[in-house]
Amino acid sequence: MHQVKALVFDVFGTLVDWRGSIARETRAALAPHGIDTDWLAFADAWRNEYEPAMEEVRCGRIPFCKLDRLHRRNLDIVLERAGLDRVEEATRHALNLAWHRLDAWPDVAQGLHRLKAKFRLAPCSNGNISLMVDLARRNDLPWDAILGAELARDYKPKPVVYLTAADAFDLTPAETMMVAAHTADLAAAAEAGLRTAFIARPNEYGPGKGETVAGTTVDVSCASLIELASALEA
Repeated sequence: MHQVKALVFDVFGTLVDWRGSIARETRAALAPHGIDTDWLAFADAWRNEYEPAMEEVRCGRIPFCKLDRLHRRNLDIVLERAGLDRVEEATRHALNLAWHRLDAWPDVAQGLHRLKAKFRLAPCSNGNISLMVDLARRNDLPWDAILGAELARDYKPKPVVYLTAADAFDLTPAETMMVAAHTADLAAAAEAGLRTAFIARPNEYGPGKGETVAGTTVDVSCASLIELASALEA
């Protein structure tokens, strides 16, 4: 562990509450137009299109594009499926930027500021750079750089995303630790040679519906970023 010089982070679910935030933002955007629905279910439906859309890029069916564009395509799909085709373009555009306005979990800012005293920090997210910058400014996330899919021109869990993040800091994979709340993300990072830290987010998909323990071997497992800072002596 003494070799680790940088921590790179998954963002959606690990650092921010996408589900509660998207439900809030969707209600704020659509309720004034007389639309009423299960806002959490809408958030889930939108998020459920996330992996299929990225897989089209990963397998080469469509060229790489920023996650904002995929989110917009997914939003149109969900609105059509819900019978909400009447939602106008301006509202759709504004609503798509809801992903730029997600709220961090309560431990995140404090934990990151502690970790920054000892490590270089960056997101290693599938989110595009402008999205990551907006989330950082909203939630006081003290990044040293913005890394991830847009820099690598591909989406996790492809190895190039993790390796590009390590290389951006002029570090080897073994000097870089991936921090995430998702087993698949950590398993892929470990396969690429990174060290790994699991953060439990038991309520990510609703009460008791997130991962509480890693389903793969990790270097560190914690209940919060504050606990991770203590574990790494930061």
